[in-house]
Amino acid sequence: MALSDRIALAERIGEFRYSPLDHARFAYPWETEAMPASGPRTWQAEVFQQIEEHLANPETRHAPCRIAVASGHGIGKSAGISMINKWALDTCVDTRIVITANTEGQLLTKTGPELAKWAQLAVTGDWFKVNATSIVSTMGDRSKSWRTDLVTWSANNTEAFAGLHNQGKRIVLIFDEASGIINKVWEVALGALTDEDTEILWLAFGNPTLNTGSFRDCYGKSRNMWKTRQIDSRNVEGTNKKYLDELVTTYGADSDIVKVRVRGMFPSASSMQFIGMDLVEQAQKREVEALRSDPLIYGVDCARFGDDHSTLAKRCGRDARSRPWLRWYGADTMKVAGDIATEAMREHPDAIFVDVGNMGAGVVDRLRQLLPDMLIIEVNFGGKGRDAVWANGVRVKTANKRTEIWTSMRSWLEHGAIPDDQGLSDDLTGPEYGYDEEQRLALEKKKHMKARGLPSPDDGDALATTFAEPVAPRSVPGYMNPENYGRSRGGDRYAELD
Repeated sequence: MALSDRIALAERIGEFRYSPLDHARFAYPWETEAMPASGPRTWQAEVFQQIEEHLANPETRHAPCRIAVASGHGIGKSAGISMINKWALDTCVDTRIVITANTEGQLLTKTGPELAKWAQLAVTGDWFKVNATSIVSTMGDRSKSWRTDLVTWSANNTEAFAGLHNQGKRIVLIFDEASGIINKVWEVALGALTDEDTEILWLAFGNPTLNTGSFRDCYGKSRNMWKTRQIDSRNVEGTNKKYLDELVTTYGADSDIVKVRVRGMFPSASSMQFIGMDLVEQAQKREVEALRSDPLIYGVDCARFGDDHSTLAKRCGRDARSRPWLRWYGADTMKVAGDIATEAMREHPDAIFVDVGNMGAGVVDRLRQLLPDMLIIEVNFGGKGRDAVWANGVRVKTANKRTEIWTSMRSWLEHGAIPDDQGLSDDLTGPEYGYDEEQRLALEKKKHMKARGLPSPDDGDALATTFAEPVAPRSVPGYMNPENYGRSRGGDRYAELD
């Protein structure tokens, strides 16, 4: 190519600095034997336009642009990633791009080859050299500053993303099959979003295989920071509609396999998730009324300092929503116990259950001083677990007291009502489960949750504590008392209903 032609091409490519869509339409040999399609697919074009809208606006250009795409199979995800990668490299000098995936195999045998294919198909194919784990500039000595790197990670090595800085230029961070990337990697990646006056793109793509974790949070508690979309494979050009319809017919539209593989929706429950999101969402929306005979029960989970907090949950029969819960951060025993006593003197609960771990024993002692006539019961999470109802009347053996009460709570959620609170939802859906050596059900330990990057489920433990022991119903109207069967007051058996 003549020098004048190369200069003209560079000037033309420069016009696409903020437009991945125009770049894609220009840079590739569409409607040829190599690329029969007429251009990017509709969903790809929509994502490219979101990027353009963000970068073309001076007000948002230097704020991080976060886009998450959850999809079914076969939508052209890797091709979309590859076009974004090539556009980002072509249109900004010294762009730095880091791409990772859920596994090394995915990154090096699927994502990497697709990146290489699109990089070489482009009209600017000779601008960059494709290596096994990188794509680097062929211009002078810029191979170290103008590049894409394919970075693998492990649970013990997440720091590869911490040094991704490129102030005043452009940074692109892409997560492929993002559901399988652990929370710690997402946390470390936040360090790449701090450069001033820098174009920063963070894009997460994948099948929504897990109902917990940071990718799921993009659609939940972190949704205010992310532009999200969920794509049904049946609505995308070029997908195998016959196969997808067979999956729907075979498994049902609401089955988890169809939600994940076809509809681009997160499953109701991950494979080892103790409580599924569907149970929690239904309990958040359900309207219930407590019976007059239902006892009011307080459940207290105690934590001293750090990121954990103490929680007072309140449950009356099926209703754990109408009475406001209390939470304390960094409060001592006296403060927590005093506040609970104040609430109890106002609401007169029938029982107060307290987790005696951490500072719980001190809370129990103080409550017994302040409320001598009230039932205060210690709950030892590590104590012996009894059989508990899992669902539909099926009873299971449990490894310890904490597993027992969480199992009872799980069954209760099928009919109960809980606050529409994101923290509580995260707590309930966070723990996984397994089995001990005696094949008893065992809830995941808090320390193992923290190793996965999840906080201690303080709110979940507080609600579960209300199931520690059965509490007798409050006194009931005479017409509900079996002892009064056949009797009447003044000849009217239903006088109490007036």
